[in-house]
This record gives sequence, C-alpha cells and structure tokens, in this order.
Amino acid sequence: MTVRWEELGWERLADGVGRCRLPVWDCTVGLIIGDDFALLVDAGSSLGEGARLRAQAQALAGRDITAVALTHHHFDHVFGAAAFAPAPVFAADGAQWAYRDGRDESRDDAVRNGLDATAAQQAADALAPPQEYVREVTTLQPSAGREISLVHIGPGHTGHDLAVVVSGDPTVMFCGDLVEESGEPQAGPDAVPSRWPAALDRLLELGGPDALYVPGHGAVVDAGFVRRQRDALAARFGG
Repeated sequence: MTVRWEELGWERLADGVGRCRLPVWDCTVGLIIGDDFALLVDAGSSLGEGARLRAQAQALAGRDITAVALTHHHFDHVFGAAAFAPAPVFAADGAQWAYRDGRDESRDDAVRNGLDATAAQQAADALAPPQEYVREVTTLQPSAGREISLVHIGPGHTGHDLAVVVSGDPTVMFCGDLVEESGEPQAGPDAVPSRWPAALDRLLELGGPDALYVPGHGAVVDAGFVRRQRDALAARFGG
C-alpha cells in the first residue's frame, strides 16, 4: 500500500520528492524516490532520530534507502547517518577531517546545544566516514527524465558545503544551511563568511528563478528569498 507524504508528517515538493522538518532544531531531511532508488538528504541529529527517519522513508519509498547525501558535517544533520548503514554516504570533498578527527568536537557541540550526552556520545562513536566524496559534481539518474546532481558548492556555512539539485518541473534544490529561513544564517567558527555570497550565487545559477529552494532550517523558499539572503550576507560579511 502506498503511503502518502502527509500521512507521516512529510511535505511533498514534487513527484517523488519531499522533505520533513525535524523537531527541536527544525532541520530539514529530504527524500528523493526513483525506480529502485531512494536518496536521503541529511540524516537527523541522533541514532534514534535516524532510525525513525529510516522507517518513515522506507514506508514512503516502498524500499530501503539506497544512498544518503550529507549537506555538511554539523551534528544536527549527520548524527543519524549510522542508522542507514549499509547505504553509501556522500559528502563534500574536503570534509574528511570532520568525520575522521572531528567527532569529539561534534559531540561537544551537540551537548552544548541540548542533545542528551549519552545520545551524543553514541552517535559520535557510530559516525563513520562517508564512502563517496564529491569534488565538483556527482550525477545520479534514478529514473527516466530526472537527474540528481550532488554539487560541491564550496565554502560558505562550512568550508565544504554540498547541495542536491533535483531536475524536473519544478527543480528542487536542497541547500543545507547555506540557506536558512527560520532564523538568521548561522556563521560558526568553521564558516567562511566572505565566500558565502558566492555560494548562494551558484545555487541561484543552478536552480534558476523558478526552483524550490529547500533550506537546512525552515520553510521552503523561492529564488527571491535566496537573493535577499545573499545580499544580507554580503552586507554583513562582505563578498
């Protein structure tokens, strides 16, 4: 039996494309379904949350998750990734250090932001390095007439941000935290603020004026919102 997106609290964005907004940090998780294919975009903030997402995504896709794309390495987007093993995980090239040597730092950040210390430690211990690193663009074709591009957008919110572009009518852009709607964009110690406006310029170039832009936090926005956020970041940081 087919499960509708809305039945599980997900938002349908296009044919075979949807997302949910997770509690606490209002993170986006995306799902793209094709023929014998189901790609998850980001993975939640804990192993328990990842397990719940996996069950929901399986019900929506009618199959298990076949791949996971991580937009960046922050705990609220990656700490559920181990729940999707053995599906291959994609991330932006250059972020290897975060998954290899930065797990304790991510754990501490999670606890500072309110994640239970035991859950944070378990997720950090289970977090494995992605199997596939995207240097520029990796293209997937899960079904006829649709193309998924994993794009290393470059530095901005972090030193190595990944976007997921789903072709179609409309085009859907999963932007990670390069775009935030529910609050001001967060520039932590690993951000590259001077390069952030250029990253948004590239998002707009890839998506075009009619795409749906899915932020890492908050409601889906249009190109005008992304352009205004780009200009605000340029005024705030230069670029």
